[in-house]
Amino acid sequence: MSVRRGADPGTEGIRSARDDVGPIPRKNVGPVAWFDIRKRGLGQFAFSLNRLTGLGLVFYLYLHLAVLSTLFRGQEAWDDFLGIATTKAFLLLDVLLVFGLLAHGLNGLRLALIGSGRGIDHQKALYRSCQVIGTILLLGAALHILGGD
Repeated sequence: MSVRRGADPGTEGIRSARDDVGPIPRKNVGPVAWFDIRKRGLGQFAFSLNRLTGLGLVFYLYLHLAVLSTLFRGQEAWDDFLGIATTKAFLLLDVLLVFGLLAHGLNGLRLALIGSGRGIDHQKALYRSCQVIGTILLLGAALHILGGD
């Protein structure tokens, strides 16, 4: 490998490693690689889901702040928003939010347990347990959110 004059040798090494053909096929680079499930295990799926739900929750935070700004426009603007927010389609988005919160939160709890040295040998079982608990909680939340006619 030859290093160009003035180029950072570390950057050049990374570029040449990406171009090398080896026994392992190169996978996509960047966010597209998060969802490339070829020859990946459950841990990679959990990692991708955690990133996706994290991005969704950050998006929701900004959306929530924008919605709260309707309070500055007065009671009538807020009442108009509540008329939209109580439709079934909007309530389904609330269920999606609860899914994101549960998936991200329970997986974060699992990662905290593993990071503290507990359950390292039982990562799949911990993930499956979090899925079961999350599914039960999500069904209860969905019934509560959607069932209030």
